[in-house]
Amino acid sequence: MNAFVSTVTQKGQVTIPKSVRDNLHLVTGDKIEFVLNDRGEVVIKPVTRKVAEVAGLLSKYKKSQPVSIEAMDQAVAQYIRNEAV
Repeated sequence: MNAFVSTVTQKGQVTIPKSVRDNLHLVTGDKIEFVLNDRGEVVIKPVTRKVAEVAGLLSKYKKSQPVSIEAMDQAVAQYIRNEAV
């Protein structure tokens, strides 16, 4: 078991050590859960969503027809041309 130390700021914030973030696969904006167990220890867990919670989340963006790779390439090329101006 490894131990990592962090300091609590005046606002009650702490920085999660990089090795812990990496191990939990945390990135900016992720949520974490603090679980206080019966021994008075705190366990930090990443908050994950169940598939049922996110099912259909992108359906409002669904197109009536699939977009071809060629159309995607053209759209990307057009975007790049517009950004270069």
